[in-house]
Amino acid sequence: MRSLFKSYEENVSALRKTLGSDENFDILEKHLLIAGHAASLFFIDGLAKDDILEKILEYFYSLKEEDLPDTPEQFQMQALPYIETEVLDSFEDVEKNLLSGVPCLFINGMPDSLAIDCRTYPARSVEEPFKDRTLRGSRDGFVETVVFNTALIRRRIRSPKLRMEMQTVGKSSLTDVVLCYMDDRVDRVCLKKLRERISSLSVDALTMNQESLSELLLPGHWFNPFPRYHLTERPDTASASILEGNIVLLVDNSPSAIILPTSLFSITEEANDYYFPPITGTYLRLSRFLIMLISLVLTPLFLLLMQHPAWIPEGFQFIQVQDTVNIPLIWQFLLLELAIDGLRLAAIHTPDMLSTPLSVIAGLVIGEFAVNSGWFNSEVMLYMAFVTIANYSQSNAELNYAIKFMRILLLVLTCWFGLFGFLAGLLGIFICLITCRTFSGKGYLYPLIPFRWNALKRLLFRIKL
Repeated sequence: MRSLFKSYEENVSALRKTLGSDENFDILEKHLLIAGHAASLFFIDGLAKDDILEKILEYFYSLKEEDLPDTPEQFQMQALPYIETEVLDSFEDVEKNLLSGVPCLFINGMPDSLAIDCRTYPARSVEEPFKDRTLRGSRDGFVETVVFNTALIRRRIRSPKLRMEMQTVGKSSLTDVVLCYMDDRVDRVCLKKLRERISSLSVDALTMNQESLSELLLPGHWFNPFPRYHLTERPDTASASILEGNIVLLVDNSPSAIILPTSLFSITEEANDYYFPPITGTYLRLSRFLIMLISLVLTPLFLLLMQHPAWIPEGFQFIQVQDTVNIPLIWQFLLLELAIDGLRLAAIHTPDMLSTPLSVIAGLVIGEFAVNSGWFNSEVMLYMAFVTIANYSQSNAELNYAIKFMRILLLVLTCWFGLFGFLAGLLGIFICLITCRTFSGKGYLYPLIPFRWNALKRLLFRIKL
C-alpha cells in the first residue's frame, strides 16, 4: 500500500490529482482553518450528511491553537466530536473511504488523514417486497443499501453469535459484500471456502451486482439451467436461514440476499409455509411440489397420448383433440411457449395505467381469435394456460425458467422419438438434477439423494416448531 506523504501540501495535491477534483463537480474540497492550521475536507456531494458536517465544522472553528493535539490519534479522541471516525495512513484507504462517501480530513502538521463516517446514501423506504409476498407475516423487505439490510437482520437476531463480515469485490466498483452467519451454527468448511473464493475474485467490477457475484462464486455448465443459490427479498426468510446454519450474502445496491448452501427443496420453500398452522403449511408445500411436477410433464404427456390414442384409458377419451388440427401440436406448444414469454415481457415494460386493459386484450381477444382462426386448438390453449399459471406457484424465477426449458426439451424429444424420447427426456432431467452441485458440495437433491429421512421430513412437511 502506498503511504501518505509527510507533507500536508503533498497529500492534498496528490489526492486532487488522483480524484480529478477539478474535473468532477461532485468531489468537493472545503478549505478550513482549524486552531490556526490549514486543513482540507474532501467529500462527495450528495453522499454526506450536511447537518452533521456543519456541527463538526462549528466545533472546529471554536478550537484554539493550544487545544490542537499533536497526533491524529489524539485529535480523534480529544478534538473530533463524532462517533464513527478512523485514522487512515495510506492513499488506498483514503481513496476507498472517500469514494464510498466518507469525508476525509487533512490537517497541516499531521501526517495521516481522519475519516469521518457521516455518509448517507439515496435509498427508498423499507416496504413489502414485490415478489416474495405473503398473506401473513412482516411487510418489510430488503432495499438497495447494505447497511439498512444488515439492520433488518440484526433487528430479528439479537444474538452475540451473529457475525457480519464485510469484503470488497471489484477493482473499479469496490462493491461491498457482507457475509452473515451464526458463529456457533455455521458450517466452518463452507464458510472458509466462501471467504477464500470471494477474496480470490479477480474482476474489474460486479456489473450486475448480485448476479455477477453468484456467477463468479458458482460457475457451472451453461446447459444446466437449475439455480444453485436461493434469492430472497424478505429479511425474515434470510434470518431464518441464518439461524438454521446457512450463510447469507448481502451485496450493496441489491435488494435481495443470496442464501448458501441450498438445494432444490430449499429453493421451493416460501415464507407462507411458516406463517400458517403446520397442516396448512404442509399442504401448501406438497401442493407446490405436485404443481411443479405436473407443469413439467403435462404438455409432453398430452403430446405423447395424441401420438398414440390407443394408450388413453377408457374413461379419459374426452381429452383427445376434437377439432381439426391445422398446425402440428408440437408447433402449437412451442409457439405458445414463445408467445407467453412475449406477453410476460410486454407486461413488464407496459406502464401501470395501461397494464390492466392490455392484459384483458391479450388474454381474451387474442386467445379467442387464435382458436377460432384455426392457429391453435382449444385443448392446447387449455393446457398451456394451466402451465402458465402453474409457473407462478413458485416464487423463484430461475427455477420457473429451468422447468420451462426442461418442458420444451421433453416436448421436442417426445415429438421425435415418442415414448423413448419422453423417457430419455425424464432421464436427462434427472441427470441434470443429480449432477448439479451446491456450494457446500452436497447434492442438489439432498436429503433425498443421498437419503436422509430426518432432514427430508422437515423439508417436505411443516413440522411444529
